[in-house]
Amino acid sequence: MSSLGDLLAEGLLRENVGLSSLTTYKLGGPARYMMEVDDEQHLLRLARILREDPHPVMVLGRGSNVVISAAGFPGVVVHLALAGFRVGDHGTVEAGGGLPLPVLARRSADMNRGGLEFMAGIPGSVGGAVRMNAGGHGSDTAGWLVHARVVDLGTGTVSERTADDLQLAYRHSNLSDTDVVVAATFRTVPRSRAESEKLIREVARWRRRHQPGGTLNAGSIFKNPPGDTAGRIIDEQGLKGFRVGDVWVSERHANFFVAGPAATPQDIHNLVVAVRRRVHEATGVELEPEIRFVGPFAP
Repeated sequence: MSSLGDLLAEGLLRENVGLSSLTTYKLGGPARYMMEVDDEQHLLRLARILREDPHPVMVLGRGSNVVISAAGFPGVVVHLALAGFRVGDHGTVEAGGGLPLPVLARRSADMNRGGLEFMAGIPGSVGGAVRMNAGGHGSDTAGWLVHARVVDLGTGTVSERTADDLQLAYRHSNLSDTDVVVAATFRTVPRSRAESEKLIREVARWRRRHQPGGTLNAGSIFKNPPGDTAGRIIDEQGLKGFRVGDVWVSERHANFFVAGPAATPQDIHNLVVAVRRRVHEATGVELEPEIRFVGPFAP
């Protein structure tokens, strides 16, 4: 029976790996263990070990919606490097769970396959898109997903799950912490490369006009309440520019929180708590975070 020690000896697992460079905020402490996964069989081997020697597990893609505490993560971080792409049958495209969404959009366009252009504006991975039903510009992952290939590290099983199986809804799926999306298949529509590139440019222009590019942020902090937007509600309370430590509410888009050079993970946590409290006290609306906090944070 293999052990974590065997994986360390073989170089498949590393100890005390810094995670800050793997998140868009560039903050956070180390993982006790990290496995860079480029082979599904390595995941299945890890699953067998964890059943005998349980540790907390975190799946990390591009780190675009996560804040890791300064103390880091005390278990095993699975960092997906599965980033393949190919055109499948019947107008589908197949992508590895670690493939960046903008790359998926552009490679699909190169093959005259359309529909996924909206993904060019989402700084996450395919696996993260499935987990959070990522979306924008009038589309979401659920509308294009045929099925996702999922390895459950808790049971060591592999399954192919449709959007219905995953119960995809607004920024929601039923995937657990031990589920790893290793690949996904998407339907597409025929579309010329030129037309797709035009749509991708429009997405990029919209982002430049409305979002704080060139800054350390994690995209949308809160989910949009039904019939409204979190950014509008936060802005209405006069909170643009509101700061805790070296993190502040963006002046360009109030649902983006920007980190300065002296920022800490706790600053981000405290700003999220403060903005939620201010909004709830003023409006009765309970904003639900889209961002995930990993590791210990002070109340």
